[in-house]
Amino acid sequence: MSRFRGDSGNAIPRQFGALIFVLVCATVAAAQSAAPPEHKSTSDPLPAGSWRFIVSGDSRNCGDIVMPAIAAHSAQFAPAFYWHLGDLRAIYKIDEDMAYAAQKNHEALRCENYQRLAWDDFVENQIAAFGDVPFYVGIGNHEVIPPKNEEAFQRHFFDWLNLPALQNQRQLDREPLLPEPYYHWTQGGVDFIYLNNASGFFSDDQQTWLIRRLQSATSNPDVKSVVVGMHEALPDSIANDHSMGDNTAEPRARPSGENVYKALWAFRENTKKPVYVLATHSHFYMEGIFDTTKLKVNGAEPLPGWIVGTGGAVRYKLPAPHPPTAKKDVYGFLVGTVSSKGTIQFSFEEVHEADVPEHVQQLYPQNAVPWCFQHNSQNIDPTAPDINDLTPRCPPPQPKAAPPAH
Repeated sequence: MSRFRGDSGNAIPRQFGALIFVLVCATVAAAQSAAPPEHKSTSDPLPAGSWRFIVSGDSRNCGDIVMPAIAAHSAQFAPAFYWHLGDLRAIYKIDEDMAYAAQKNHEALRCENYQRLAWDDFVENQIAAFGDVPFYVGIGNHEVIPPKNEEAFQRHFFDWLNLPALQNQRQLDREPLLPEPYYHWTQGGVDFIYLNNASGFFSDDQQTWLIRRLQSATSNPDVKSVVVGMHEALPDSIANDHSMGDNTAEPRARPSGENVYKALWAFRENTKKPVYVLATHSHFYMEGIFDTTKLKVNGAEPLPGWIVGTGGAVRYKLPAPHPPTAKKDVYGFLVGTVSSKGTIQFSFEEVHEADVPEHVQQLYPQNAVPWCFQHNSQNIDPTAPDINDLTPRCPPPQPKAAPPAH
């Protein structure tokens, strides 16, 4: 069955010539490389009353290959749900996994077809890989790159923004029934909150909503801890140079991010309920992201925070300095193990090429999967767009000219 409904043809499009060259190179590399090392699971037996969930984000570029590997490898943890923290597809350019799949089927994938198919592709090849595991989806900055926007995201992913747990939570909170791209639900003693900073800031309405949610969690004895997910990390983290802290083009970015950090910190200090902050946007793994001088002024204990942008996007360089536990050039997911008391232990689980299911590998040319694991990295490959981009960039749509006056 073809994965694309694009234009069919026998000739490979000229724009994919670079892919053909890389396939040849990858063939040689694959032949010379040893089998991937075995990796052991950290899936230990759960204590009574404990349960698990998993999180990652940024699944553009190679996400159609990496996300099924995450789904397959994470099954051993029996996660209660998977949480995606945004950036589903690239949109500004054709994702490499979709281009490779089109090439396998001798199809031409042009920008106009790609942008029309991209979100359906995400549903069919990433969400579907998790089967019956509930899939919570967050909005990221790539979801608002034209021709996409926040309203289109809400329409396309209505079913996932309206999962039973979210729908029931809105009814309990007496909120409007139509879902927003920010939301929350309580499960197993934990209040899970997703905040929307896809456009680089938190709106005033959203900040007001967050304060209401924290006030509710303060007085609710069933809420033992709070987990806040978002796409871009809050300001003044170790990864500040790719976060809400470095957005000079949006004057609301830093102030709104600082407001949210202060609100979460104050909630923890006043209630003694743990708060955990998860983000992606930077394509690496890092823990302790708020352990910075700015956030430890006057002896303040920073919030525990993680970056887990490891769902398949082109992998970034680590900032300097960085914690010794940070990881570059990896794919994987964060496992949250919730205790009966509501405290959460987090660990990062890496996935490897061998974790990609066989039926997924069959959708691509022979060495597309090795390319995603051996390349797709700013640390390994040159970063100049004319060298590193294997697929064409898609210019934003131009507004239609006004009809001539009569």
